[in-house]
Amino acid sequence: MHVFFDSAAFAKRYIQEAGTDTVLEWCERATVLSLTLIALPELISAFCRLRREGVLNETQYQEVKSAMTLDLEDASLCELTPAVLTKTVWHLEQNVPRGMDAIHIASALTMKAEIFMTSDRRQSEAATRAGLRVVFV
Repeated sequence: MHVFFDSAAFAKRYIQEAGTDTVLEWCERATVLSLTLIALPELISAFCRLRREGVLNETQYQEVKSAMTLDLEDASLCELTPAVLTKTVWHLEQNVPRGMDAIHIASALTMKAEIFMTSDRRQSEAATRAGLRVVFV
């Protein structure tokens, strides 16, 4: 099964919070795990914020970063091609997602994902309207 994760949903793979168990279950079920290329800087940004806030110490930060980097080596990453950007603009004009959220939706559609994992309500609604099967975590 081809499962696409937005950055916030995928972060739950590494940071224990509401939805982590569901994310881990879908990671196990996935035969193809995909994200958009922008997930890397978004995830590092989130982990750095958690380190600054004292939620992660330096060792934990390095462990989370290393685990994520290894996982992304095996993941299918969607590049920001002209076709993806065209779909992104269309979704921004038809819905109310934020820019990065629209990139995730357009990427999932381009990659023909069977499941779209998100933890953002507005993005979930826009992805559903776009025809994606959404799992909200």
